[in-house]
Amino acid sequence: MSNKIAVIGLGYVGLPLARLFATKFPVVGFDINQKRIDELNSGKDNTLEIEEDILQKVLVKSPSDSKGLYCSAYLEDIKNCNYYIVTVPTPVDKNNRPDLTPLFKSSETVGKVLKKGDIVIYESTVYPGVTEEECVPVLERISGLKFNVDFFAGYSPERINPGDKEHTVEKILKVTSGSTPEIGVKVDELYKSVITAGTHLAPTIKVAEAAKVIENSQRDINIAFVNELAKIFNLLGINTQDVLEAAATKWNFLPFKPGLVGGHCIGVDPYYLAQKAQEAGYHPEIILAGRRLNDSMGEYVASQVVKLMIKKGITVNGAQLLLLGITFKENCPDVRNTKIVDVIAALEEYGINVTIYDPWANPTEVMHEYQLTCHSELILETKYDSIVLGVAHKEFIEMDINSLMNKNAVVYDVKGILKNSDAKL
Repeated sequence: MSNKIAVIGLGYVGLPLARLFATKFPVVGFDINQKRIDELNSGKDNTLEIEEDILQKVLVKSPSDSKGLYCSAYLEDIKNCNYYIVTVPTPVDKNNRPDLTPLFKSSETVGKVLKKGDIVIYESTVYPGVTEEECVPVLERISGLKFNVDFFAGYSPERINPGDKEHTVEKILKVTSGSTPEIGVKVDELYKSVITAGTHLAPTIKVAEAAKVIENSQRDINIAFVNELAKIFNLLGINTQDVLEAAATKWNFLPFKPGLVGGHCIGVDPYYLAQKAQEAGYHPEIILAGRRLNDSMGEYVASQVVKLMIKKGITVNGAQLLLLGITFKENCPDVRNTKIVDVIAALEEYGINVTIYDPWANPTEVMHEYQLTCHSELILETKYDSIVLGVAHKEFIEMDINSLMNKNAVVYDVKGILKNSDAKL
């Protein structure tokens, strides 16, 4: 039987994967957002992960074409597929507890069209056990089929780095796994056919799930360590960047930098692992300590800005502050779980008027997600008492910040890229 693939969810993870598979196989990209489908069918991607010319090359007008990508919001269009790859987000709720709702809903969708012999592969980051203990029962209940008899499962964690044009999906080694050894080989061969960086077949789905969740937990802990160092060195009057540069001359020193830890992975995944650990009766100390420290950095940045303003004699209550950037990382429109909003909230508690400027972010999305007004263009007639660089967009590196400042204004550089700033994180 020839491979026909359905990719469920066409966001930052799903679209690049669907586009890649479409160079060799017939692929149906499925998303419940009709607006997103219409946009993609017109050859445009507002996440900026896929360039227009590359996307247009693989688009086809029928789900029955022998090769290419057909985007649809209709269930009927994925019923003839034999591989279903789920790439929906796995967020946390307001209490930082894993929210598996998108996974459950997408599993219900796949369950409605699941047939004998089909393989369902999950790419969403989860704690060990979610695929087989949480998602598979949904597939069984909706389809009426029996797991590992009528249909099978796989897990291949996404490693997409939004905004990164160098480490694209085909250039990142892929971990694969299957619900039986034979299915593991099939899943591995499917990905190996398009991933030029190669694959690593894990012995079980749970091993693959665990590997993914510790990748980002490790980064989170390392960033928490340097964030703590930044706080210590600030009290000691030492430049943190200078210390890190000196330490990096040792061959095995890990080059992590302090900063705000947001986004859909590093700031979220450790909570998934912590939840599973607690269910098993173990309270993870280092993982949650790292999360607490990183989650506190927004308020810390705001407090440092206010201290500098007071030292310069600037009246804090009613001051005008320009915040440069609200996306979770540089040169990328993704605002999911951005920790810049924590800085804004803390600054506003001091009575500071915050103006947000970000040429990459979608103002409508920022308003919808955070109820904040974001400007795509600078308001040049306003002069600011303080400027905070929160995201290292390329546009900000070349800006004439001095022309935007009142006399004696404070410039605080969270990312350490500005030549003339009063302080860096």
